[in-house]
Amino acid sequence: MSGLRRRGLLLWAWAPALARAQAETDVNTASRAQLESVPGLGPALVQRLLAGRPFSDWADLLKRVPGIKAATARKLSASGLRVAGRPFGSTTGGEAG
Repeated sequence: MSGLRRRGLLLWAWAPALARAQAETDVNTASRAQLESVPGLGPALVQRLLAGRPFSDWADLLKRVPGIKAATARKLSASGLRVAGRPFGSTTGGEAG
């Protein structure tokens, strides 16, 4: 197999992981623009997130940010939002209410 073809296959195999990594946005470190690029986060909700930072985990975020409940957190997490690097429902991030 040629080197170019092998590289192409490797890139193709890694593409989904690379896309996920690029799409992840941590609420504690992201800029306003980065947060607003997450589907489901509008300007008002982004402002509440920025004002409440930092969050220790998803349970902390759910307690302190009006307008985000578990169902919304699941959708935001599926869109790439992370809290302290963790998706919603992760073992250490917990799932509150």
